[in-house]
Amino acid sequence: MSEKQKENGKVHLKGQLRLYMQWPAIMALLLVAMNIWIYRINRRAGSLMFIFVLIYIMMVGVLYLYSKSIIMKDLVEFAAQYGIVQNTLLKELAVPYAILLDDGKAIWMNNKFQEILGGKPKGESYISKYIPELNKNIFPKEVDDTVEMDVYYEDREYKAELRRVSVEGFSDMEQLLEMPMEKEYFIAVYLRDVTELNRYIKQAEEQRLIAGLIYIDNYDEVMSSVEEVRQSLLVALVDRKINQYIAKVDGIVKKMENDKYFIVFKKQYFKQLEEDKFSLLEDVKSVNIGNGIPATLSIGLGLSCDAYAQSYNYARVAIDLALARGGDQAVIKDGKGITYYGGKREQTSKNTRVKARVKAEALREFITVKDKIFVMGHKLTDVDALGAAIGIYRAAAALEKKAYIIINEVSASLRPLYESFERDPSYPDDLFLNSSQAIDLADENSMVVVVDTNRPQMTECEELLKKSKTIVVLDHHRQSSDNIDNALLSYIEPYASSACEMVSEVLQYIVDDIKIPKIEASSLYAGIMIDTNNFVNRTGVRTFEAAAFLRRCGADITLVRKMFRDDMESYRAKAEIISSAEVYLEKFAIARGENLHIESPTIIGAQAANELLDINEVKASFVLTEYNGKIYISARSIDEVNVQIIMERLGGGGHMNASGAQFNHTDMEEAVASLKQVINDMTEGGDI
Repeated sequence: MSEKQKENGKVHLKGQLRLYMQWPAIMALLLVAMNIWIYRINRRAGSLMFIFVLIYIMMVGVLYLYSKSIIMKDLVEFAAQYGIVQNTLLKELAVPYAILLDDGKAIWMNNKFQEILGGKPKGESYISKYIPELNKNIFPKEVDDTVEMDVYYEDREYKAELRRVSVEGFSDMEQLLEMPMEKEYFIAVYLRDVTELNRYIKQAEEQRLIAGLIYIDNYDEVMSSVEEVRQSLLVALVDRKINQYIAKVDGIVKKMENDKYFIVFKKQYFKQLEEDKFSLLEDVKSVNIGNGIPATLSIGLGLSCDAYAQSYNYARVAIDLALARGGDQAVIKDGKGITYYGGKREQTSKNTRVKARVKAEALREFITVKDKIFVMGHKLTDVDALGAAIGIYRAAAALEKKAYIIINEVSASLRPLYESFERDPSYPDDLFLNSSQAIDLADENSMVVVVDTNRPQMTECEELLKKSKTIVVLDHHRQSSDNIDNALLSYIEPYASSACEMVSEVLQYIVDDIKIPKIEASSLYAGIMIDTNNFVNRTGVRTFEAAAFLRRCGADITLVRKMFRDDMESYRAKAEIISSAEVYLEKFAIARGENLHIESPTIIGAQAANELLDINEVKASFVLTEYNGKIYISARSIDEVNVQIIMERLGGGGHMNASGAQFNHTDMEEAVASLKQVINDMTEGGDI
């Protein structure tokens, strides 16, 4: 409508209806033009047609003036009836619908919405009073924006959709309600009842099958520890325990090999197994018919929403991870991540070195076809990591290959050993490199050997792992979910005392009668000695065999002892840490190392943690030290407490009785509180 028409106050038709009403007049103009054309051809015919056109124009004019008022009247009546019908339909719509103001006050709702709320609300009805999730904080911020969310009211579940609807100019037209210009909008809400749909989805999900694998970790060792006539009885008892446990959840067990089982059960029972912490792990240990060591199990379960084949693949990954972490635990893998249960018992060391020989042969094959070998340990390289790296250097040298060791920072405790190689003229000047130098030298034909860690973010140069296609990992720490997953050769033995022990075994199979210089043998021996706390912790038969091999190669015990003595400041710092110790829950020693003013507080912290275990009744020790803007935790235990699973809760990891973690801050009170909270939670949950 034009401004002039608005000023006149007259009502006019517009749009398609106006065009439709004007068509007869347009046709009249065409007839006039045709009449003129015919008149010029034949005057008599044109005169006759003129009479016809004149009558047509008069009839069209009369009909237009007469019908226009009737059409306007009918349109007004239709509009009124249409509005009534529309309001009725909206009011009686089966979908719950409501209109809210910007503050969440409901100004209108249809019958279905009122029915859900149990009747028409009285007084000022804010929707959040009934459904707290629908508050103004989640309302759409822009016009035509939509917010979808799940809400609950009484015992029903709804999918709510909120849309912001602009009503600009509303206050100008509406006489009863005035709204501020910046708030001229409504929030339209409709609810969709999804209770039954979600119930059916849940039922279908619970009926989904979960695939799993159960392995007896130490089958050969358990069988060899019992009389031959009783071996079949022992296996039968273990089989019975497994079958009874899975039968409780209506599952199926299929024995694939003497020590391997395949299981299937419905997902609805998974929560039941999770709540009892997979008690089968402890039940099997109780089987004792004279066997010298208890049988332990590893359980791997795969949860996949896509396909059963994927669930089985997940189960295989989970069981491999459980075995790599030392066994005696359940590992659950799904699309979101990996969860661990159990793992309280240290795995029994295997006396056979067949695996070491196989890994050594594979390592030799890799080294012989590569031009450059880069060896690195974890950040803040310790004696075990350096000793193992030196061992790999010797393996490469024996095969006439060039090897480099990556170290970015040399700690005070490591410096005597590091400088002994730096001063020795028989070693090249570029034996030790930093990360940037290694990246510049590396190419596609390079090989990376990672020792004493299996987590990429913990290595000295993570970027090197992305640059090289040939990666080898040798580690004695329990494997975590964020391990180096693209390694061509992975040799991880959680029962080994140290990385130096593993490398010492590998060296014996690299070449026949390998010659290891005295300083290198001493470095490997030092790594074993430091990690075992002078052969006290985690030592097995193979630990002493490796130490004996190194002694035959010329390892100097006196040199090692003199090299790793503490200076007076470090000794005083250690004493200060021990003096600050508190005994928490009557069995956990927690000590702090603040403002120590020494070069390597983390090393001293680890030593203090070892010494705190000498206190009677202390089952685990935790020492927190500040270093480089972070707080580091050194955790130690003897046998009753698995400190590795405690450190995993804090983002760390390690070994069952020697682990660590770090906080990215220097607030000691907050760090201690976090540690105590984890200990409380795990103690109450029965995890430790």
